[in-house]
Amino acid sequence: MKTFFRDNGLSVVTLGLFLVFWAAQALTGFQVHNSDLEEHGRAALSFGQYLGTGHFWEATGENWESEFLQMAAFVLLTARLYQRGSAESNPLPDEELPPQPKPDGPVPGPVRRGGWAAQLYGHSLSLTLLTLFAVSFVMHLLGGTAEHNLEEALHGAPPISVLEFLGSADFWQQSFQNWQSEFLSVGAMVVLTIFLRERGSAESKEVEVPHRHTGK
Repeated sequence: MKTFFRDNGLSVVTLGLFLVFWAAQALTGFQVHNSDLEEHGRAALSFGQYLGTGHFWEATGENWESEFLQMAAFVLLTARLYQRGSAESNPLPDEELPPQPKPDGPVPGPVRRGGWAAQLYGHSLSLTLLTLFAVSFVMHLLGGTAEHNLEEALHGAPPISVLEFLGSADFWQQSFQNWQSEFLSVGAMVVLTIFLRERGSAESKEVEVPHRHTGK
């Protein structure tokens, strides 16, 4: 067990924290949603019923959407663009690269097969992240439409379609407020790793490395 955690501690802790905070979101959202229903004279929902509401899935999809967009964009941009001195950038073409060690272990199956499988595998990370972004975008859209229509019903207004909600300022304001913050955090990480260090972190250059050194 100790060896398993040593080898997988980063994923175990980050995914564990994700589940803890998602559960906390659900519990607090459940309380907020029922409070809103009771203020409008509606019956409160059970926790299981709440997990099927637009309120829960709008909040979930809205945040996942921005995270996967950020990561997909970062993967694609760092494959093509540079930032001199940043730990988050590939070395610049005019910088001398250190000798690269030979891969340790078996080559991935798609690479061994070659052809289209190797080509697809060579972009599998960005394609998967973009797919997760698209799924989260739809989750946000459908959950947001359901939540919007519930709010309208509480105030005696007619419902709108998914396409109408997609074209609304409300939907895009929810998206843009998250997208801008994600790219702010990425941009801050790119720039701050030029000048600042965190000893032992894979996201930082070595403490003794000059500011102009690009890459890890």
